Amino acid sequence: MERRTFLKVSVSAGTTALFYLAGFGCKPRTEGDRFALPELPYAADALEPHISRRTVLLHHGKHHAGYVTKTRQAVKGTGYASMSLREIIRQTEGQGGRTNLYNNAAQAFNHLFYWKSLRPDGGGEPTGRVGEMLRKSFGGYAQFRETFLNRATSQFGSGWVWLTMQEDELAVVATSNAHTPLTRGVIPLLTVDVWEHAYYLDYQNRRADYVKACVDHLLNWSFAEENLASARDGKQQA
Repeated sequence: MERRTFLKVSVSAGTTALFYLAGFGCKPRTEGDRFALPELPYAADALEPHISRRTVLLHHGKHHAGYVTKTRQAVKGTGYASMSLREIIRQTEGQGGRTNLYNNAAQAFNHLFYWKSLRPDGGGEPTGRVGEMLRKSFGGYAQFRETFLNRATSQFGSGWVWLTMQEDELAVVATSNAHTPLTRGVIPLLTVDVWEHAYYLDYQNRRADYVKACVDHLLNWSFAEENLASARDGKQQA
């Protein structure tokens, strides 16, 4: 059996341990190992044709896995080892001696949030509470879409574009490098990764086309609804 075929069969059968040993890092999070790489919430080819299986495997199994590994190494033997990623980010943001830990923990969180922000057959105009809030905050879905695309394409260099909520208002914000909205006092609802490794294999330098594909076909509005509900209940997602 060819290696490509073997990997695909392993994923579809749920044999994540073999997939992990192949170097793609799909080891599930387990009790007692709070910094293990979480599984993807869907098969590696589920986002095709908009994001290829090859991109997902490299992005999740190499980039995301690398941040998780470095976070685990940085917290070992420290008081941070018992904290959540959110707590670590808030404790280390702006602390010069903790820059390495902050960057890796924030990237581990951002990537986890990104995978949950996407879904097969997603995107398009949402309904429910999120749809109502988009109309209230932006004037409608079309205006939100334009704002999101503009912020994503105008973000200089590497970073993230987020849909956030603060005081019952939605806003689109961009963060550079590893930064997240968590330290700004706002609640993230969705994010799209605009680091080049997220899209270059599929879109080369056409970041705008990648972001349009995410917004029109992949955004997970159900996840945004869950984050709204969690905010109301005082709970946290991802």
